[in-house]
Amino acid sequence: MKKKIRIGIIGTGFAKTVQIPAFQSFSDVEVASVASGRAENAEKVAREFNIPHYTGDWRETIERDDVDLICITTPPVFHKEMTLFALENNKHVLCEKPMAMSAAEALEMCEAAKNSNLLCLIDHELRFLNGRKRAFEMIRAGEIGAIRHAKYNFRAPHRGDESLPWSWWSDVEKGGGALGAIGSHAIDTLRWLTGAEISGVFCQLQSHVKERRDESTGEMRQVSTDDESNLILRFESSEFAPDATANVSISMVEYPSYQNRVELFGTKGAIRVEYDGELFVGEPGEENWRKIDIELNQGVEGARATGWNNGFLAFAGEIVKALKEGKTEVENGATFEDGYKIQLALDAARQSNENGCAVKI
Repeated sequence: MKKKIRIGIIGTGFAKTVQIPAFQSFSDVEVASVASGRAENAEKVAREFNIPHYTGDWRETIERDDVDLICITTPPVFHKEMTLFALENNKHVLCEKPMAMSAAEALEMCEAAKNSNLLCLIDHELRFLNGRKRAFEMIRAGEIGAIRHAKYNFRAPHRGDESLPWSWWSDVEKGGGALGAIGSHAIDTLRWLTGAEISGVFCQLQSHVKERRDESTGEMRQVSTDDESNLILRFESSEFAPDATANVSISMVEYPSYQNRVELFGTKGAIRVEYDGELFVGEPGEENWRKIDIELNQGVEGARATGWNNGFLAFAGEIVKALKEGKTEVENGATFEDGYKIQLALDAARQSNENGCAVKI
């Protein structure tokens, strides 16, 4: 068993606020290197978190002998190249979602990982919220019967602020937008909970804020990504969802409050899970949801309580445990194969939006 796990971080956004402090909370982990497209950002993060090495060249972080796991937290346009290089250098990989820019890229990453004998995961940390894990168990125990329908509702108001500057998030060529950032989580959640693959998608994407100011030039630039995504899904038959459908509503511009809710309706009852893992059941003949008493996840100190950091802290502990024990899987962890299946649905959603009709997968 390895005494200490050493981690290399590529990217200084989500990594700074959640991943680095989460991993550093474990005594048997060292964040050994951080890389950013801007060396000054890498240096700033390295000094803040006492990381011994920083660089403006992500390849340097991957090539280091003292790094076991590479965390790729960059815009999706870079995921494939960085992942393939990490696998070539015999490094375990935790890749942010969406996995890639297309299903073709995701498949290439899957093929590279297949015979690598390495831990290869996609960062769908919401699976590790205690409420979602309990919901998973309840569904498999048949407590709500066969799933007929699911609803996923996500809203966040902050991108409704038109003063937010233009960034990669505004650029479809970089992989920005609500569909990839949040839709990937919604699709992963529904596939995981139902145990069913998505067979068809109808999607409508919308850009409500159509221009943002480029801070470097001061000029307004066109936004090419969506800040609202609406999907209607059909599923293939599974043991727990023999003929299920779903609605997914995602908005980054809706006020007043944050919401990240999944609901599943079965033949015997219903389950609802909130953003932090709070769990409720709906029973036939009852008008109101009944709260299930569970222990909510601990969060990363100083991070906003939105569920992402709480799930990641639990996920990080499982990753560290697997690496120390020499395992190449994490129970409930999203694999590269999962990432590829999600990417198929995302590609179909974009095709549906462009053509104005449902797309079969």
